[in-house]
Amino acid sequence: MPLTPRTARLVLVSATGTYIGKLPPVAVATPWWQDIAPVVGAAREAYGIDVVVLRLLAGERRQPPGGEVTYLAQAAGGLESKWLSREPWGELEEQPLRQPYARPGGPDADIAWARTALERRGMRMTAPPEQIRTWNLSSVWRLPVGNQFAWLKVVPPFMVREGRLLTELAGTPVPKVLGHDGGRCLLAEVPGTDLYDATPTQLIDMVTLLVRLQLPWIERLESLLALGLPDWRAAVLTHDIAEVLRRTTPELANDDVRVLAGFVAELQERFRAIANCGIPDTLVHGDFHPGNFRGEGKTLTLLDWGDSGVGHPLLDQSAFLERVSEPHTDAVRAHWGQQWRTAFPGSDPNRAAELLAPIGAARRAAIYRRFLDHIEPAEYPYHRTDPADWLQQTAAILRAESR
Repeated sequence: MPLTPRTARLVLVSATGTYIGKLPPVAVATPWWQDIAPVVGAAREAYGIDVVVLRLLAGERRQPPGGEVTYLAQAAGGLESKWLSREPWGELEEQPLRQPYARPGGPDADIAWARTALERRGMRMTAPPEQIRTWNLSSVWRLPVGNQFAWLKVVPPFMVREGRLLTELAGTPVPKVLGHDGGRCLLAEVPGTDLYDATPTQLIDMVTLLVRLQLPWIERLESLLALGLPDWRAAVLTHDIAEVLRRTTPELANDDVRVLAGFVAELQERFRAIANCGIPDTLVHGDFHPGNFRGEGKTLTLLDWGDSGVGHPLLDQSAFLERVSEPHTDAVRAHWGQQWRTAFPGSDPNRAAELLAPIGAARRAAIYRRFLDHIEPAEYPYHRTDPADWLQQTAAILRAESR
């Protein structure tokens, strides 16, 4: 089914937050609201202006993708354009959960920091930075540095672990950190292409790479937690799943609530059965799928560690297999199991993965609930339905188990 196209309306302010005016909607090449590079390009082509998109103001649809989307954008100086309407937009009220990069002047400060971080390494930007994405979870920029790029990623306080973790993982197949400070992380370009369409051999290699990254951290869980990674081990995750169910119950069908309540009541027993499968907790990537790899041939780099945590390593399996086409899933699953049986003879990774399937879905519900608790109301459309959607999927997995 084709996705609904997106149009973007820009409400413009200066770098100090002074209201300038608003522009008519312009067609945008992609439907995804957080995909900002096409918005910047469309504004330049249609109106001859350069803007920095700060944040979402409103969407015509209840949630992405597509439809008319209104953004607050920063423009340089006193803009003169026949397209510009000076009619007031309304209140651009302050919000306590607003991120610095979503405020006027915030992206300028981020770019200035990145420029300094590059200079410390004897590097410099050789062309203007390119805004790629902005939403409640990140601001992403591509910085031209000679004939290559560096990448600036800025995240909210509840996701600052990525720069710290990548520094600890230096020397392994992860992006190279050029600098990090709080939520700001400057990364070197990773050669190759994004591997959404990975070959069967590459899929196998991706699993091998992940397990090799996870094994050394089994004895270092406290070090991971000290980096700020969330705890997804049995006790904490049991509490989090019970809490997201309690808060989401009004959005669920009665039969789903009944199934999920039984699941929560038996979670401790399920976690004991998982522990008996013989695979210990360790580093979890948290968003492990082929599209988060970049490279070519046998050279692979695992990207996007912002969702990482501490828990059972096979929590990473379900999201990966969801994106693997049916002819290859059995081979990937078998290889995954063999990797852990080799590391822990006598273990039962396949049974552990089966028991973890509903826990993994419920974990995602809890994560999205946490996002909603830490973002300003205008950003809710990005995640509004996610807790209920993932709990419904959890209930579906549980029903399939009982057949």
